[in-house]
Amino acid sequence: MALDRLIEKIEQTQNPTVAGLDPKLDYVPEFIRRKCFEKHGETLKGAAKALLEFNKGLIDALYDIVPAVKPQAAYYEMYGTAGVKALYKTQEYARSKGMYVITDGKRNDIGTTMEAYAAAHLGKVKVGSEEYEPFLGDALTVNGYLGSDGIKPLLKVCGENDKGIFVLVKTSNPSSGELQDKLVDGMPIYELMGEMCEEWGRELPGKYGYSGVGAVVGATYPQQIEQLRGALPHTFFLIPGYGAQGATAKDIAAAFDENGLGGIVNSSRGIMCAYQKQKCSEHDFAEAARREAIRMRDEIMGFVGKISISR
Repeated sequence: MALDRLIEKIEQTQNPTVAGLDPKLDYVPEFIRRKCFEKHGETLKGAAKALLEFNKGLIDALYDIVPAVKPQAAYYEMYGTAGVKALYKTQEYARSKGMYVITDGKRNDIGTTMEAYAAAHLGKVKVGSEEYEPFLGDALTVNGYLGSDGIKPLLKVCGENDKGIFVLVKTSNPSSGELQDKLVDGMPIYELMGEMCEEWGRELPGKYGYSGVGAVVGATYPQQIEQLRGALPHTFFLIPGYGAQGATAKDIAAAFDENGLGGIVNSSRGIMCAYQKQKCSEHDFAEAARREAIRMRDEIMGFVGKISISR
């Protein structure tokens, strides 16, 4: 399954982190924006071109040390068709550099609509006698709170195309507890959702002990991370909330097993905007991102230890 490929990249790089590519236009260095606007005008296309150039610079600086990228679809869709093309081109470029691509789309629907989402983001579409891969993600974030009707169409496509999913379980946002912490028969809803991930994952078994159905578990809730790791031994975690949202490496240490596996930690603004935090020249944005990615890796690995694949 596709999460096996992610685990292999994590072991290869000895780095359980993913760079979130959520590029607000304000994050893009002014010299890139100016160049793109001079060529394409202050248009949706000009903005999308700036995002893509920014992303390519980041990917060039990160691909040999960071195993994966996670573009958030909303930051591209807001620029219309030009932005959606920039999303595709970002995925394509990351894949060409050998990076694993997690599309952060949080898709959620049932029946044939979910089949369409699955085909778009994880599968192929047939047009006449030809087949096309509309987007180039290796995994997709999804919302499982419609139940199995919204997940089972994805499982079939994942199995056919060696792709994976990450289901929202315990999210990092402050208000997540308004629903996710509510008790049902004495058990919090997020734990019930986690158990469903374990069940769905039986259809996508992996060779390293983790299935193709992962869970989004926020770094901002370290006690729940520890609880869920014990309850979900076959579920790989995508862990947002590190850095800009306040969580530390210590907060996520319990997500990892004795082999240093079990999760991948996301940083978006911390990496993309490192040049602003480091107060260096905007022309050095890529080098600053690399420095921050190395710092993040080293901090997390201080708690994780050596990563080894148990075959």
